[in-house]
Amino acid sequence: MEKHTIVWRGITVEITYTPEKFGMADHIELRAADRTPLPVTETGYRSNFLQIGHVAAHGGAVSFATAWLDHEAARIDWKGAQLSLF
Repeated sequence: MEKHTIVWRGITVEITYTPEKFGMADHIELRAADRTPLPVTETGYRSNFLQIGHVAAHGGAVSFATAWLDHEAARIDWKGAQLSLF
């Protein structure tokens, strides 16, 4: 198991990556500090199982997670958590 911490667009994100979890799939988890929403989760937490080797093929856990967040942010025109006075 690998653990990494990145700052993505000002949000601290902890990445936990377990290759071949249960011998069946790669597993990646994202946890945003203070449960800040991310483009892949409104709760600040996301767990995802992927085909074995998929994360490695994308350069490892940090590269995969960053690309995933960037891709989803562009896809949904994500602006991040915005505060409203009303």
